Amino acid sequence: MSKNPWDVHPVQALRAGPGFDLSTFDPSATPGWSDDRDDGEERMAEQGARLADLQEMLFAEGRSGGARSVLLVLQGMDTTGKGGIVRHVVGMVDPQGVDHASFGKPTPEELAHHYLWRIRNALPRPGRLGVFDRSHYEDVLVVRVENLVPPDVWGQRYDEINAFEAELVGSGTAIVKVALMVSLDEQRSRLGERLERPDKYWKYNPADLDARAKWPDYREAYQALLDRTSTEIAPWFVVPANRKWYARLAVTELLVDAFERLGLRWPAAEFDVEVEKDRLENS
Repeated sequence: MSKNPWDVHPVQALRAGPGFDLSTFDPSATPGWSDDRDDGEERMAEQGARLADLQEMLFAEGRSGGARSVLLVLQGMDTTGKGGIVRHVVGMVDPQGVDHASFGKPTPEELAHHYLWRIRNALPRPGRLGVFDRSHYEDVLVVRVENLVPPDVWGQRYDEINAFEAELVGSGTAIVKVALMVSLDEQRSRLGERLERPDKYWKYNPADLDARAKWPDYREAYQALLDRTSTEIAPWFVVPANRKWYARLAVTELLVDAFERLGLRWPAAEFDVEVEKDRLENS
């Protein structure tokens, strides 16, 4: 596939800008992409190779004293495919250059600290691609819908999160925030598959049905999240996830774009190359 097959690049097609409305969002759509699944998988393989090269450059930079990193934030209700993104997209790069963190229910130790404490402790090291499977946004999603803290507490967190992310970007971390969205029907199908297959029982959680019953509340919370925290320096990309192949392709493209914007170069040798060639020849 020699040419770029996107009609509109995902950076433009999926960005949640002013006026973005989840109520009109189609989780089965393929924004910016008019080719079929086979073409999408071919494109993903090509871009996966590019992503692996870029990630290796970043890792080499980090090993040579660089301070930059990339952070992929994955948010979405259960069954939206966050784990699949980690396996099929992040899995295309060298794992030694990946720092992965999954954020579930806070531990007693975590609850004893500010909600961003556990997030700061999991930030990617220099030269790494960090991946957050759920994130600090749980504290304006689950916390809000489940009434775990008063509204005046979670209400101030949007601005805190924006300031936190501005700090990260200022210190050299490029942030790619992805909100994965599936339809109610698709979620039902995926939950049903977990109940039909013994190899997927471990993925099923009865609490998922409780969250499903609050779908309108979660959609409202996601809308507020997009309205309040899709900023110029750390925008949200809302990815339709009913078609897994499209979601994985889109996230691959978003990551490649983020890495390319860093203008990475291979570190220069810290030794005399010709001298070392001679030494090797005579060894």
